[in-house]
Amino acid sequence: MAEGGGEAKTAEARASVDLGGGLAALRGLLARPLASYYLLLASSGLLLVIGLTMVFSATSVRAYAENGNAFAMISKQALFALIGLAAFWAVQRLPASTLRQVGFPVMVVSLILLAVLDLLVVLDGFGVLPEPQIGPVYADLLWLYIGPVQFQPSELAKFGLVLWGADMIARKGAAMGWWRELSMPLGPAVGLLFVLVGYNDTGTMMPLLGIVIGLLWTAGVRLRVFAALSLVGLGGIGLLIAAASQGAGSGEAGAPNYRLDRITSFLASPEECAQAGCYQLMQARYAIADGGWFGTGLGKSSLKWGWLPSEHNDFIFAVIAEELGVVGCAVVLALFAVLAYTGYRIARRVQDPFRRLAAASITTWLVVQTLVNVGGVVGLLPITGLPLPFISDGGSALVVTLAAIGVLASFARAEPDAARALNARPPARWVRLLWAPLPPLPPSAREPEAPVARRATTRVPAGQERQAARLARAATRDRVTRLRGGPERRG
Repeated sequence: MAEGGGEAKTAEARASVDLGGGLAALRGLLARPLASYYLLLASSGLLLVIGLTMVFSATSVRAYAENGNAFAMISKQALFALIGLAAFWAVQRLPASTLRQVGFPVMVVSLILLAVLDLLVVLDGFGVLPEPQIGPVYADLLWLYIGPVQFQPSELAKFGLVLWGADMIARKGAAMGWWRELSMPLGPAVGLLFVLVGYNDTGTMMPLLGIVIGLLWTAGVRLRVFAALSLVGLGGIGLLIAAASQGAGSGEAGAPNYRLDRITSFLASPEECAQAGCYQLMQARYAIADGGWFGTGLGKSSLKWGWLPSEHNDFIFAVIAEELGVVGCAVVLALFAVLAYTGYRIARRVQDPFRRLAAASITTWLVVQTLVNVGGVVGLLPITGLPLPFISDGGSALVVTLAAIGVLASFARAEPDAARALNARPPARWVRLLWAPLPPLPPSAREPEAPVARRATTRVPAGQERQAARLARAATRDRVTRLRGGPERRG
């Protein structure tokens, strides 16, 4: 018995040593200078490959039935993936100063495109135009066509809000602690953006709200500001939901409010709305149930044969659950978790306030969009129509997402340890020309950084500041006069 007990203790000790050694090896890998960069490339690259595979699996049946070619839809998505990779390559080469300069133009262009899109939809809804088209510009609810080019302006607005918002807050610095500095010009611009986007698509407001939260939280804005902004945001969402009864979005005047129906159907039991507002959700649950632990096999989904609406876009996670099972879903969610960890790790490690703000807001945007999409598919949140990043079919979303990953990649190379390592052993010149230039070296002496915006408790009015300055100058003149021997003394 004593011998057996000793062997058991020895086995337990070996297991604990192996576990400790594994954790130590993991910590060693994460401590490497370019760990953030490689984690970002690995997680986003694997998600892109999984997305292309699942888009082909979800669209091959429909593409063959409509076009006689099973590769028709995946070819288009693969083309957008190549464009997105080109955008990733171009953006990750740009320095932070260039990204700060392009933020405002991108924001302005996205607002103009959104205004044109909404204007065409409104004029068509009121019968002013026979169809939502003026010349080569055509609107189709969320998509804007300029000749043969089709895109979603709301996706560009996400990218513009990240760069412009991070640049604006970084410029204000500690002044963001005051309401006036916080609200101008961020408040009117964000409010206008939310109205233009929410008129047609309230779902896209969720990642935009995540971007704003990521910016303000990273800037150190006080919690009561978040509470006030939350009340304003809830009121605005309520107005946009009510506007669907007057024809906003895909609604029609006098028809049932489809936005309100989504919320009420989510709150109702599945049996009450199985063939009405809950049909899509019920089909997604059937797909998840059919998949089980290990799935039916890649390409063997049965519900994608016309039973599950939006199987290639908003509800592609249900196809993943059916074909790859719980294990496949866990792998996808684990990759998103690694991407989220890497994004926030980059935001914590970089020294430049602009990089910190932009990295945190991009990561929050991707996290919120993933949670809202997956939560809607599994029935934990109302259905909003948001695509799953990297995975869902959609060219505009994929290109903009890969461009945002390019921003994070540029910032990962600018981490202090990564920049020192790259400059200490620079890669070959042709590698720097074809891939990315060397990041700038950080300051040799690290000084403790002040937060982007300190939580101020008191504020001296501008008038009192000027009066105090005048009094200080007067006291200085009096002191100099006394030292010289009086006001009337001359040489």
